Amino acid sequence: MKIAIPVADGHLSAHFGHCEAFAVFEVDDQNETALKKTMHEAPPHEPGLLPRWLHELGANVIIAGGMGQRAQQLFAQNGIKVVVGAPTDTPEQLAAAYLAETLQAGENICDH
Repeated sequence: MKIAIPVADGHLSAHFGHCEAFAVFEVDDQNETALKKTMHEAPPHEPGLLPRWLHELGANVIIAGGMGQRAQQLFAQNGIKVVVGAPTDTPEQLAAAYLAETLQAGENICDH
């Protein structure tokens, strides 16, 4: 499994489509622990691009603060589970909380 998290200034970017980069964590499925983190500079914002791009990187899960309904549909079509309403923690904290099933996801902060 791979978890993708949009990042700005070292923390979760409030809106995934306007982030600086994505932290991608490779996960040991047996132990449910993050093995390796790689950073990928985000491509220019273009509708529909990020779901395909993250799918090509092998992402299975994206953790976001906010995301529009159309983007959520595109991620689902690419086989990527979407978690919205995540707090603005570091990517490491978010990945660890997701794997421990303690991630407190709230309201989707995106309204489009």
